[in-house]
Amino acid sequence: MNPPAVPHAPIGAPPALRTLLALVLALMAIAAPHSSRAMELEKLESFPHSTVQIRTHDSAEWFSIWVADTPAREEQGLMFLHWLAPDQGMLFPQDPPRVMTMWMKNTLIPLDMLFIDGRGKILYIKANATPESEDIITYASPIRAVLELGGGEAARRGIRVGDTVRHELFGVPPAGPVRN
Repeated sequence: MNPPAVPHAPIGAPPALRTLLALVLALMAIAAPHSSRAMELEKLESFPHSTVQIRTHDSAEWFSIWVADTPAREEQGLMFLHWLAPDQGMLFPQDPPRVMTMWMKNTLIPLDMLFIDGRGKILYIKANATPESEDIITYASPIRAVLELGGGEAARRGIRVGDTVRHELFGVPPAGPVRN
Protein backbone atom coordinates (compact mmCIF):
# COMPACT_ATOMS: atom_id res chain seq x y z
CA MET A 1 0.00 0.00 0.00
CA ASN A 2 1.32 3.42 -0.90
CA PRO A 3 1.28 6.16 1.72
CA PRO A 4 -1.25 8.95 1.17
CA ALA A 5 -0.08 11.92 -0.85
CA VAL A 6 0.93 14.92 1.24
CA PRO A 7 -0.51 18.19 -0.06
CA HIS A 8 1.98 20.91 -0.77
CA ALA A 9 1.76 24.49 -1.95
CA PRO A 10 2.66 25.11 -5.57
CA ILE A 11 6.05 26.70 -6.19
CA GLY A 12 5.70 30.45 -6.05
CA ALA A 13 2.45 30.32 -4.01
CA PRO A 14 1.69 33.44 -1.96
CA PRO A 15 2.82 33.30 1.68
CA ALA A 16 -0.83 33.36 2.89
CA LEU A 17 -1.56 30.14 0.96
CA ARG A 18 1.58 28.50 2.40
CA THR A 19 0.51 29.56 5.93
CA LEU A 20 -3.02 28.23 5.41
CA LEU A 21 -1.70 24.91 4.10
CA ALA A 22 0.66 24.60 7.07
CA LEU A 23 -2.23 25.26 9.44
CA VAL A 24 -4.41 22.62 7.72
CA LEU A 25 -1.58 20.06 7.91
CA ALA A 26 -1.05 20.83 11.60
CA LEU A 27 -4.74 20.36 12.35
CA MET A 28 -4.76 17.08 10.42
CA ALA A 29 -1.80 15.85 12.46
CA ILE A 30 -3.55 16.74 15.72
CA ALA A 31 -6.82 15.07 14.68
CA ALA A 32 -5.29 11.92 13.16
CA PRO A 33 -4.64 10.03 16.41
CA HIS A 34 -8.23 10.59 17.52
CA SER A 35 -9.88 9.59 14.25
CA SER A 36 -7.87 6.42 13.85
CA ARG A 37 -8.45 5.20 17.40
CA ALA A 38 -10.88 2.29 17.39
CA MET A 39 -13.80 2.33 19.78
CA GLU A 40 -13.00 0.11 22.75
CA LEU A 41 -15.66 -2.60 22.83
CA GLU A 42 -16.89 -4.35 25.93
CA LYS A 43 -17.35 -8.10 25.63
CA LEU A 44 -21.03 -8.95 25.28
CA GLU A 45 -20.58 -11.61 27.97
CA SER A 46 -20.13 -8.79 30.50
CA PHE A 47 -23.46 -7.13 29.61
CA PRO A 48 -26.36 -8.04 31.92
CA HIS A 49 -28.32 -11.06 30.62
CA SER A 50 -32.04 -11.59 30.77
CA THR A 51 -34.93 -13.33 29.02
CA VAL A 52 -37.90 -11.86 27.18
CA GLN A 53 -41.05 -13.54 26.02
CA ILE A 54 -43.10 -12.14 23.15
CA ARG A 55 -46.75 -13.10 23.16
CA THR A 56 -47.95 -13.26 19.56
CA HIS A 57 -51.46 -14.04 18.33
CA ASP A 58 -50.84 -17.78 18.56
CA SER A 59 -47.53 -18.45 20.33
CA ALA A 60 -45.02 -17.39 22.94
CA GLU A 61 -41.56 -16.67 21.58
CA TRP A 62 -38.52 -16.64 23.90
CA PHE A 63 -35.24 -14.77 23.51
CA SER A 64 -32.07 -14.68 25.57
CA ILE A 65 -30.98 -11.05 25.59
CA TRP A 66 -28.17 -8.75 26.54
CA VAL A 67 -29.24 -5.49 28.19
CA ALA A 68 -27.59 -2.25 27.07
CA ASP A 69 -27.98 -0.56 30.45
CA THR A 70 -25.36 2.19 30.19
CA PRO A 71 -24.70 4.88 27.57
CA ALA A 72 -21.50 3.08 26.48
CA ARG A 73 -23.30 -0.26 26.10
CA GLU A 74 -26.14 1.49 24.27
CA GLU A 75 -23.66 3.07 21.87
CA GLN A 76 -21.92 -0.26 21.27
CA GLY A 77 -25.06 -2.34 20.83
CA LEU A 78 -24.50 -5.24 18.44
CA MET A 79 -21.76 -3.50 16.44
CA PHE A 80 -19.14 -5.66 14.72
CA LEU A 81 -21.07 -8.87 15.44
CA HIS A 82 -20.82 -11.30 12.50
CA TRP A 83 -23.64 -13.59 13.60
CA LEU A 84 -26.57 -13.58 16.02
CA ALA A 85 -28.35 -16.76 17.08
CA PRO A 86 -32.07 -16.87 16.21
CA ASP A 87 -33.03 -16.83 19.90
CA GLN A 88 -30.75 -13.94 20.93
CA GLY A 89 -31.17 -10.20 21.00
CA MET A 90 -30.37 -6.96 22.80
CA LEU A 91 -32.70 -4.74 24.82
CA PHE A 92 -32.14 -0.97 25.00
CA PRO A 93 -34.18 0.28 28.00
CA GLN A 94 -35.04 3.98 28.36
CA ASP A 95 -35.88 5.62 31.66
CA PRO A 96 -37.81 7.81 31.30
CA PRO A 97 -39.39 6.77 27.99
CA ARG A 98 -38.28 8.94 25.08
CA VAL A 99 -38.31 9.19 21.31
CA MET A 100 -35.42 6.93 20.40
CA THR A 101 -33.23 7.08 17.32
CA MET A 102 -31.17 4.12 16.16
CA TRP A 103 -28.81 3.45 13.28
CA MET A 104 -26.80 0.55 11.90
CA LYS A 105 -23.34 2.11 11.67
CA ASN A 106 -20.70 -0.62 12.21
CA THR A 107 -23.44 -3.25 12.52
CA LEU A 108 -22.52 -6.05 10.13
CA ILE A 109 -25.76 -8.07 10.16
CA PRO A 110 -29.37 -7.10 9.40
CA LEU A 111 -31.52 -6.57 12.49
CA ASP A 112 -35.21 -6.31 13.34
CA MET A 113 -35.84 -3.41 15.73
CA LEU A 114 -38.95 -3.59 17.89
CA PHE A 115 -40.01 -0.27 19.48
CA ILE A 116 -41.90 -1.02 22.72
CA ASP A 117 -44.01 1.15 25.03
CA GLY A 118 -44.07 1.08 28.85
CA ARG A 119 -46.69 -1.69 28.96
CA GLY A 120 -44.63 -3.95 26.69
CA LYS A 121 -46.74 -3.37 23.57
CA ILE A 122 -44.84 -3.39 20.28
CA LEU A 123 -45.59 -0.07 18.56
CA TYR A 124 -43.34 -0.34 15.49
CA ILE A 125 -41.06 -2.91 13.85
CA LYS A 126 -38.22 -1.92 11.54
CA ALA A 127 -37.62 -5.22 9.78
CA ASN A 128 -34.24 -6.17 8.32
CA ALA A 129 -32.47 -2.87 8.99
CA THR A 130 -29.64 -2.51 6.47
CA PRO A 131 -26.18 -3.36 7.81
CA GLU A 132 -23.78 -0.41 8.18
CA SER A 133 -26.43 2.13 7.16
CA GLU A 134 -26.30 5.55 8.80
CA ASP A 135 -29.99 6.17 8.06
CA ILE A 136 -31.88 7.12 11.22
CA ILE A 137 -34.47 4.60 12.44
CA THR A 138 -37.03 5.99 14.88
CA TYR A 139 -40.60 5.98 16.10
CA ALA A 140 -42.37 9.32 16.65
CA SER A 141 -43.69 8.65 20.19
CA PRO A 142 -41.73 8.07 23.39
CA ILE A 143 -40.90 4.42 23.93
CA ARG A 144 -39.65 2.43 26.92
CA ALA A 145 -37.26 0.17 24.99
CA VAL A 146 -36.02 -1.11 21.67
CA LEU A 147 -35.45 -4.84 21.27
CA GLU A 148 -33.04 -5.86 18.50
CA LEU A 149 -33.35 -9.35 17.01
CA GLY A 150 -31.68 -10.97 14.05
CA GLY A 151 -32.99 -9.71 10.72
CA GLY A 152 -36.14 -11.58 9.68
CA GLU A 153 -36.81 -13.15 13.10
CA ALA A 154 -39.94 -11.09 13.74
CA ALA A 155 -41.55 -12.21 10.47
CA ARG A 156 -40.33 -15.79 10.85
CA ARG A 157 -41.94 -16.06 14.30
CA GLY A 158 -45.10 -14.13 13.45
CA ILE A 159 -44.24 -11.17 15.69
CA ARG A 160 -46.32 -8.11 14.79
CA VAL A 161 -47.15 -4.61 15.94
CA GLY A 162 -49.56 -4.92 18.89
CA ASP A 163 -47.93 -8.07 20.31
CA THR A 164 -46.76 -7.95 23.92
CA VAL A 165 -43.21 -8.25 25.24
CA ARG A 166 -43.00 -9.76 28.72
CA HIS A 167 -40.00 -8.65 30.80
CA GLU A 168 -39.41 -7.15 34.24
CA LEU A 169 -38.76 -3.80 32.54
CA PHE A 170 -42.45 -3.66 31.55
CA GLY A 171 -43.70 -4.92 34.93
CA VAL A 172 -44.67 -8.33 33.54
CA PRO A 173 -42.00 -11.04 33.75
CA PRO A 174 -41.92 -13.91 31.23
CA ALA A 175 -44.23 -16.78 32.21
CA GLY A 176 -44.53 -20.43 31.33
CA PRO A 177 -42.04 -22.92 29.96
CA VAL A 178 -39.27 -21.69 27.67
CA ARG A 179 -39.99 -22.88 24.15
CA ASN A 180 -38.45 -21.95 20.78
